Amino acid sequence: MKRKLDGVLLLDKVAGITSNAALQKARWLMQAKKGGHTGTLDPFATGLLPLCFGEATKFSQYLLDADKTYLAVLQLGQRTSTADPEGEVLETRPVHVTRQDVQSRLAPFLGEVYQVPPMHSALKRDGQPLYKLARQGIEVERAPRRVSIHAIDLVSLEDTRLTLRVHCGKGVYVRTLAEDLGQALGCGAHLAALRREAVGPFSVDRAITLADLEALAPEQRETVLADTDTLVAGLPRLDLDLESAWQLMHGQSVWRSGLSVGDRFRLYGPDGEFLGVAEVDLEGKAAPKRLLATESRLGV
Repeated sequence: MKRKLDGVLLLDKVAGITSNAALQKARWLMQAKKGGHTGTLDPFATGLLPLCFGEATKFSQYLLDADKTYLAVLQLGQRTSTADPEGEVLETRPVHVTRQDVQSRLAPFLGEVYQVPPMHSALKRDGQPLYKLARQGIEVERAPRRVSIHAIDLVSLEDTRLTLRVHCGKGVYVRTLAEDLGQALGCGAHLAALRREAVGPFSVDRAITLADLEALAPEQRETVLADTDTLVAGLPRLDLDLESAWQLMHGQSVWRSGLSVGDRFRLYGPDGEFLGVAEVDLEGKAAPKRLLATESRLGV
């Protein structure tokens, strides 16, 4: 029987399953009424897939917008139709690449850069996902998008396999980076494997696989959930007295000294209960932005 369940499950997704299938299996194991994921991983990719249940889904956007870290394995000397291992090999070239060659060509890919989204992506054109058009052999023009790549570390270069660790902002396509770097190296490349190691404050080291979750007794599974407020741990904390908490939970703004317009805060009631997120409005007051449907002692 489905139940109301609030919290965050840090899932270590295995290869060969879609993000949605992983979510549905986790929801079934947790018997959760409501759930969503915070950014898809391709079926061939592995690693951290934070899943939000119940009230936590209200704050999933904070992880969608968060920085991410990936361990990417590039196959040098081969270009594929999808820039990843699921496509057809389009071209094979000899590889004569050294670590110094790689290091010398990374600089143009760092910082604020422009990427052309791949055709095999979930972006939509006239309501149709690009990957569906690609499967029909249709290619449409895509406008470059500005993204942020904070760091690219060369982990290893073994024969024609290049492993990189990429720390980036939202919207980065690592397979596009792989293909573009392969072109810069003169040998072509595609993304052979991808593992997401971190999303915002969360690390895959703290994640659990579906197999390990299933192995737990049903009454133990809820214990692996992180609290909902971990999704907004990067925001400064604002503790409220009973009156201010009541006002915010009823849609009213409250004044506090030293607030700047546009700042956001995570809100806590007088008993330390997480209440939601507030944003400072044009009047310099903390206004409710997104709140929990709480049944706390606030009388709401």
